[in-house]
Amino acid sequence: MVLGKTKIYRGLDLNKLPNHVAIIMDGNGRWATKRGLPRKFGHKAGCENIKRITRNLFDLKIKIVTYFAFSTENWKRPKEEIDTIFDLIRDYVKTNLDDFVKKDVKINFVGNYTKLPKDIVAQFEQAKERTKNCKSFLVNFAVNYGGRDEILRAVNKAKNIEGEITSKQFESLLDTKDISDPDFIIRTSGEMRVSNFMLYQMAYSEFYFTNTYWPSFSNRDLQKALLSYQKRNRRFGNIK
Repeated sequence: MVLGKTKIYRGLDLNKLPNHVAIIMDGNGRWATKRGLPRKFGHKAGCENIKRITRNLFDLKIKIVTYFAFSTENWKRPKEEIDTIFDLIRDYVKTNLDDFVKKDVKINFVGNYTKLPKDIVAQFEQAKERTKNCKSFLVNFAVNYGGRDEILRAVNKAKNIEGEITSKQFESLLDTKDISDPDFIIRTSGEMRVSNFMLYQMAYSEFYFTNTYWPSFSNRDLQKALLSYQKRNRRFGNIK
């Protein structure tokens, strides 16, 4: 199920929640290693956690969630681990697509498709087509995504535009052209860096770093993160 009832509301101001939450899901492999398990079990547990966290975000009426699923740098990992991640992506889209349609959830994917397996690209396109008219929520997956790569691809597209390009025109060339910038970016596992994620879009995003590995990132952890967000004063360059 995508949607459901939770008890995460307690203590949160439902009128002061982000519209778009982006999550750098880090620590799957270390979560597994700490438990004496192969890394693939961590990725599987992390994929299961996507379902739980998505459900809770949507229960809170947070309209957009972006998951950083596979970066342009992740190709450096062992082939067996990459194959596991792609198999999990295939299974996630296949098993949840009907439910996304039923719950009026639009699915989107950002990133460079050129190196992805053809069957995954076809699956992405099918999911986007089937959910294109869904309007209640958006789940956005970044797969073979890198902020620098995205910007470079946009710059190359911009060569075809005559005259001085505006910020609005440039943003229309990004993978996220129809998606609002993330209000809140969460990174799990204790690493305090952005790892080439949404470099253009994060200009005024609020950040939250937690030591918790992604598979263990719970409802309570999400609530703690959102409470932190609600204490922020987002000035967007103003002095107020």
